[in-house]
Amino acid sequence: MKARAPQKAARQSPDDAAAKPTADLSSRGIARYHQLAAVFRRQIETGTWEVGSQIPTVIELAQSYDVARETVRQALGMLADEGLIRRYRAKGTFVTAAPRDQIWCQLETNFLGLLQAREGAQIELIEEERKVPITGRIEFGVPDVAYRRLHRRHWRQDQPYMVADVFISERWANKIPRSAFTSKTALKLIADIEGLTIADVEQIMTIGVADLEASTALRIPLNAPVAQIERCVTDSDGILVLFARNTYRGDVVRLNIKSK
Repeated sequence: MKARAPQKAARQSPDDAAAKPTADLSSRGIARYHQLAAVFRRQIETGTWEVGSQIPTVIELAQSYDVARETVRQALGMLADEGLIRRYRAKGTFVTAAPRDQIWCQLETNFLGLLQAREGAQIELIEEERKVPITGRIEFGVPDVAYRRLHRRHWRQDQPYMVADVFISERWANKIPRSAFTSKTALKLIADIEGLTIADVEQIMTIGVADLEASTALRIPLNAPVAQIERCVTDSDGILVLFARNTYRGDVVRLNIKSK
């Protein structure tokens, strides 16, 4: 059986493309090719550029978005590095995968789900600090006097997908076996402590973009989409015994919420 050749996507003529700029690439502090790569990535996510189809040429894209050809090449290079497109000499550039095809990380919304480690995942303990305060704003619970800070990174199939700062009350941190720091979810670390009563758990999710630190830790482009999850756990006295600030790669996570 013959393999089906990649399809060519219908596209505008260079003159039509040049007459209709399709994105605002004027954001300050963000390299233009990063902004353009985000636009191209979105074209694939939405199916405008379908998997298996040929995308417009560098010249056409440069005219469409009113940028230099080198800027287009740099943006396409980022997508190629992500495995989303492939360039063929004398044939053109074709879409090989969609970001949504890589989505596997379900963000849990219930207590039991938060206790479970993800199948095939490994946890790396990057840094540990003792007797430190929680940095940043706290919207839930009463802060304890001091915390143990664990800076951790989660991996699956040799790919980092989440980086986290986990703050555990020092009153309880010494009761956690060290081996648990690289094997258990943040909530599981607290839930397994004998004598500690969990009264409430709160999750806050925001959608943002990767800063330099997150970009480096997660091996994603600067300003790539990320999901930021804060998890707060209080004891029966309302004391914040656990605070976790997690940053997930936006291209591997999904959130399903049942409304009924």
